Amino acid sequence: MEKDLNKIEIIAKEKEDENWIFRSFLKFYDEEIDSIVHEMYHVVSSKVDCTNCGNCCKKIQPILDTDDITKLSKPLNINIVDFTDSFLKEDEDGNNVFKKQPCPFLENNKCTHYDSRPNACVSYPHLHKKGFVSRLFGVIDNYSICPIVFNVYELLKKELRDEFEEFEDEMEEYNY
Repeated sequence: MEKDLNKIEIIAKEKEDENWIFRSFLKFYDEEIDSIVHEMYHVVSSKVDCTNCGNCCKKIQPILDTDDITKLSKPLNINIVDFTDSFLKEDEDGNNVFKKQPCPFLENNKCTHYDSRPNACVSYPHLHKKGFVSRLFGVIDNYSICPIVFNVYELLKKELRDEFEEFEDEMEEYNY
């Protein structure tokens, strides 16, 4: 199991094409893939201590909804408007995200407001959810950021190796 973020980033660059091809392959899978991913996620996440990493908080800007903003502003004893002015900006899609990275509430790889963190942070890296195949763009984006995502995706490639190799052969045969 790889946990070294520098190695993960290097491997992610090396395997970029392979990961996109594997994504195309996965688009043909049915609901069965969710249970495979959920089991792998459970095993991998039990072996990774996120507080030794914190890379998601350093590199990803979660989208904050009104409930998230309300939850975060309370422990700071500031109103929603002041919280928004102090910490948030709108991204290109009009969503509320933190002005700066890393997250302003990250300290020593730990969230200083863990109990009131945004819903996107609570559910990260989202591998426990249904609809894995519908979120593959996000999985590939997170592959170089999160050791859990990296290792689950690599295990999935090993698990489905034979079928994936057949898929690659067919792609080559048709010059895709």
